[in-house]
Amino acid sequence: MQLTKEVIPLPYSDCLLTESSLRSVSKVVYADGGSLRGAIKQIDKNNKRLKGSNPILQSRRQTFERVRSFWGEKKGVWCALDFEAWEYDHSVITEFGWRLVGWQDGVEYQKNGHIIVDEHQKYRNSQYVPEHRYDYGFGDSEYVSKSVFPNKVGEFLTELGSYGPVFLVFHDNSQDVKYLNSLKAPLEGLSYVLPDVMPNAGLFVVDTSDLFGALEGVGNADRRALGRMCNLMQVSTTNLHNAGNDAYVRLFILISSSLTDEWGQYTLEAMILMADGDPVDIQREKRWPNRTGQGIKVDFKPEEQDSDFSDEDGLAAPSVANVINSW
Repeated sequence: MQLTKEVIPLPYSDCLLTESSLRSVSKVVYADGGSLRGAIKQIDKNNKRLKGSNPILQSRRQTFERVRSFWGEKKGVWCALDFEAWEYDHSVITEFGWRLVGWQDGVEYQKNGHIIVDEHQKYRNSQYVPEHRYDYGFGDSEYVSKSVFPNKVGEFLTELGSYGPVFLVFHDNSQDVKYLNSLKAPLEGLSYVLPDVMPNAGLFVVDTSDLFGALEGVGNADRRALGRMCNLMQVSTTNLHNAGNDAYVRLFILISSSLTDEWGQYTLEAMILMADGDPVDIQREKRWPNRTGQGIKVDFKPEEQDSDFSDEDGLAAPSVANVINSW
């Protein structure tokens, strides 16, 4: 060891990488120097694979890391929502389910629920989607009248604001947001883009189909249906197409990093263990080792992609153009 031949200037602000200049910052712990060197090599390899990747994949990866970062701060509330409707007329909403994890004054709260619209019990599904209205697996369903239902949903969303920033978790959000608008739910300021740093307030959309797209390494507009995504992540599901069950498993998918559920299906402990996990490239390699071909897309076998019906599976459903003016 010796002195440098020339004087090296002290670091100054113009040549430093600060947190504000980075897209996302999250903690990663390595066991030793060898693990760190291996991670750096893998990062360089992935960066070469990502060179020239399309904007959709880049956006999904950025969202994935921001979700991880925000979840790690344990602030605000993360609430998965789901609606079910009659298959012959999507303006006839039959169910609403939700599942949340939030923090107030450093205390974690966990809640879930399922509502059935009483007057719409006569509208049964079977042709395009299975009927699981009465198969809620995480408590008792609540029956409310059609006249009360919009206020019930609106009041629920308003109460979420007491936690601070609100992250609404959907799987392919477009239809559920249409249902919320049809009920005149309070969605003022709803943003589909997460900010650079954790906000103190606001209403934001987090879509598990985008997060899984980042994990799978897919950069096209196609989205995996909920049931197929669960199948690929080896998450056991029961009675999907019950709004409460769908909401429950969506939040499970969002924040579960364990490869299997160690304590039983849908337990909160396993759920709290994608957002509490490793960075996207490390998670992908842990879940599907040595399965990436050209680029970073996972090569799934045909038999791995089979699943039961999920949210958008089945034949073409009737038009939903009338959903906005139905309540």
